[in-house]
Formats: sequence, C-alpha cells, structure tokens
Amino acid sequence: MSSALVPAFFARDVAAVARELIGASLLVDGIGGIIVETEAYDQLDPASHSFRRPTSRNAAMFGPPGRAYIYRSYGLHWCLNFVCGAEGTGSAVLIRALEPCVGLEIMAARRGIEDVRRLCAGPGRLTQALGIDMSLNGAALDAPPFRLDQSNEIVRSIVGRRIGIKLAIETPWRFGLAGSPFLSRAFPDENGGRSFGAATS
Repeated sequence: MSSALVPAFFARDVAAVARELIGASLLVDGIGGIIVETEAYDQLDPASHSFRRPTSRNAAMFGPPGRAYIYRSYGLHWCLNFVCGAEGTGSAVLIRALEPCVGLEIMAARRGIEDVRRLCAGPGRLTQALGIDMSLNGAALDAPPFRLDQSNEIVRSIVGRRIGIKLAIETPWRFGLAGSPFLSRAFPDENGGRSFGAATS
C-alpha cells in the first residue's frame, strides 16, 4: 500500500521531510523509481542557496511547500529539490539518488548507459534520466508530470554528513536507504541506521 504525498507533508521541518522521503516513489511522466538518498537545506544553513536572501535563482525555494526547486549545478547538471517548511523559509530537500524501477529503457537512452546502478545515482544523473529541466521549476509536486507516493512499509534509513559542499560539512542532513546499491556514494558507516514508519499526512 502507498499514499500520495500532499503539500502538508512538505510543510514541516526540512530534515524530517528529507528522512521520511527515503523509500517514497517518484515518477515524472510515469518514469522513475524509489528515492534512496536525500539532503536537507534551510535558510540558516551556510551551505544552502537560501542562506543570504531570496534571489531570482532561488525564488522557488521561498515559495509554497510541495513545489519543485530546480537549479543548474556548475553550469552542467540540473538538480531537483522539494520545497519544505512554511512559505518564505527557504527550506528544500535535494533528491540525490533513486533506485530506477519504471521506464528503464527510456532512462538508459537518456543517459546513454545501460548500467542500472548508475542511471540515477547522483542528482545530475537522476534529472537527466527523468527528463527534468528548468521548465519544471516551481511546479507542484502533487500534479502531473510529478507523482509522489510514500510507502507505508517500514524502511531503514542511514544518516550522515552531506557531500559535495564546503560549508557546514558537519551537519548530519544526508539520508539514505540502508543497504541500497543505488546511492550516489556509500555512507561511512551503516551501523547507525534507524528504522521508521512512513508518515501519511
């Protein structure tokens, strides 16, 4: 059984949302899989795009919760984020990796590779595989082309430091699915994994 994620799910603490997204299903135009890795960011975080103030680039991050915030990383790759918290707080969850499940041939063609484990193992890889670009910036996550469903099954998460940043590197706001071979990078130690039931709000 699964339940569709609604805006109220995202209108909460960003770290809690990032953790509870592990194991959720993400489809874009019917293509996608299971979220296995996320990172949380908020306005008080010096590693966050929202740290200083709203700009034309990060405006979607300050919008209503339950919307997509998309930006280009290093001028090369699109990155998909889910806006969280109260409107105006500048919080978002970066979707770092998926376990590909639906539309594998389409994803492989978009990526130009056949290795399933590398299709969506990284924020830039997964957006390419799902066909995500700036046209979806600010789009509602509870309406097409997005479909987000949270499994009601118990999943085991692991927690660690975020990667690919230079500031606030000690903040333990990276979350992953324990034992998943589809992570963008292994966690240093999975022994601290925590099991939890998916919220259905």
